[in-house]
Amino acid sequence: NSFVTRTNTCGELRSAHVGQEVTLYGWIQYQRQGLFLILRDFQGLTQVIIPQDEAHSHVKKLLSNAPVESVVRVTGIVSSRPPGQENPKMPTGDIEVKAETAEILNSCKKLPFEMKDFIKKSEALRMQYRYLDLRSFRLQYNLRLRSRIVMRMREYLCNLHGFVDVETPTLFKRTPGGAKEFLVPSREAGKFYSLPQSPQQFKQLLMVGGLDRYFQVARCYRDEGSRPDRQPEFTQIDIEMSFVDQAGIQRLIEGLLQYSWPEERGSITTPFPSMTYEEALADYGTDKPDTRFGMKIVDISDFLRRSDIQFVQNALSYPRGTVRAICIPQGARYLKNKDLESLKDSAKSQFNQEIMEIICRPDRSLKSLLTKFLGEKQQSELIQALNIQMDDVVLLAAGEHKQVCSALGSLRLESADLLEAAGLVLRDPTAFHFLWVVDFPLFLPKEENPTELESAHHPFTAPHPSDTSLLYSDPTKVRSQHYDLVLNGSEVGGGSIRIHSAEQQRFVLEKVLKEDSEVLSHLLEALEFGAPPHGGIALGLDRLVSLIVDAPSIRDVIAFPKSFRGRDLMGNAPDYVTPEELEPYHIQVSWPLAEKEAKKN
Repeated sequence: NSFVTRTNTCGELRSAHVGQEVTLYGWIQYQRQGLFLILRDFQGLTQVIIPQDEAHSHVKKLLSNAPVESVVRVTGIVSSRPPGQENPKMPTGDIEVKAETAEILNSCKKLPFEMKDFIKKSEALRMQYRYLDLRSFRLQYNLRLRSRIVMRMREYLCNLHGFVDVETPTLFKRTPGGAKEFLVPSREAGKFYSLPQSPQQFKQLLMVGGLDRYFQVARCYRDEGSRPDRQPEFTQIDIEMSFVDQAGIQRLIEGLLQYSWPEERGSITTPFPSMTYEEALADYGTDKPDTRFGMKIVDISDFLRRSDIQFVQNALSYPRGTVRAICIPQGARYLKNKDLESLKDSAKSQFNQEIMEIICRPDRSLKSLLTKFLGEKQQSELIQALNIQMDDVVLLAAGEHKQVCSALGSLRLESADLLEAAGLVLRDPTAFHFLWVVDFPLFLPKEENPTELESAHHPFTAPHPSDTSLLYSDPTKVRSQHYDLVLNGSEVGGGSIRIHSAEQQRFVLEKVLKEDSEVLSHLLEALEFGAPPHGGIALGLDRLVSLIVDAPSIRDVIAFPKSFRGRDLMGNAPDYVTPEELEPYHIQVSWPLAEKEAKKN
């Protein structure tokens, strides 16, 4: 209550305050028949008794007629609630305030939606009136918790470990590779700034500048179009250190998360487990495994190599051919036929992968098109290999290793969703399973042209020390010093040890990635002036906080998020500008196209 004219907040009054005169400010959450109202502020709720005597008739009239969500000041005496009228669900439920004077500071007009948390509102409406949505308990809690976490992170990094908080520029130039960047016109004809997708180059340059330990709560921008649960502008906890290795960064982040972790979410255990990229793909079909539940992918290639099943033999004849399966516990009991068909259709449409199912009947016999090709002994071995129990369903896939694993990894998550929708709990919503994924490939084939390579992380990532020679002979086989932090199946952080040799960085850009190194001439030159070995990481703050509070979307932990299509529905941005406003930037808009867009919207 420092610096303000209230004596107390609406969430702090208790029996110890009985008899005191208090002044409260807040919003009217609810009013009942001119008898009492509930006053709300950021901290909680207080019941205010509206006086019924003639001497206070003006106060009664004022408070009885005030619309819900009006802002009021109330001064009155704290009293105990009459016996039997206490409300144990309210922290202030033992008391009430008997109003003596009141003032309507601002009346509220008719609301576009009811403010109660349990009433469903369309997301578009919530975002259009975001300032009203922010009054909800859920968003208030999320934003305050986010603030607390960031404050603790600052303490840990700056006060305990000597990091320097540095703000880096938002207007910069295009970075080759990576996500698409927003362009900002300049007054120089044909020249544009780019909004950085991360402060990557600046943090490396700070290490060249000898700052040793840098961090920033950084605003980042990516022009990725319409992608679910992504934002065109987002926040990351950006970190870089000199003279560090991968293990040092991992220990720092584990300590940082343990220190800043909210008490009400339990404790987290360190060190976090670690898994290679190849292990993650083979066991979970993804580089961000959700390890809260089993249903791991099992390799049954050797077991089925002896069979006469034609599609299995075809798959195994390829160099990276494999046969793998996942076992869905109680699948026959909880999943309907249409669910199984939907899973198979999903694998076919997303991964071009055929799926065969095997169902374990109550008598422990197997029902499948495959059983006629398998003898009793082989069926028994299959049951043992996959630990099949009564009513389990096995989904089997044969083909190229990465395609098979990716398809089964996707089906593992989809079938978990279906089982949980049917009432079987697989993933504890209160559990937090952190995991390091390491030893990623340094380069991947480009989707649009598989003969060319692109960086799996970004072009500044250093090769694994054991694979440095392969960089010059067979770059497709090089592992990187890139590490991802995964929480409950979502990537919440990613980083790497960086290339600090100008010669090696130039080779990667020009010879491997076929990029124009001139765009990065400033960084390449900096690396020639005694750049220290360095590495870092960035934690996605929005994603991390949304997982901690179990929010359905990252939009629920951002004060003013953009819509699914990247629009600000409240301020109606982006918006058109006049030709006169564009003139200093030497830009002309193709207006027919703009008009088409206007009609479409």
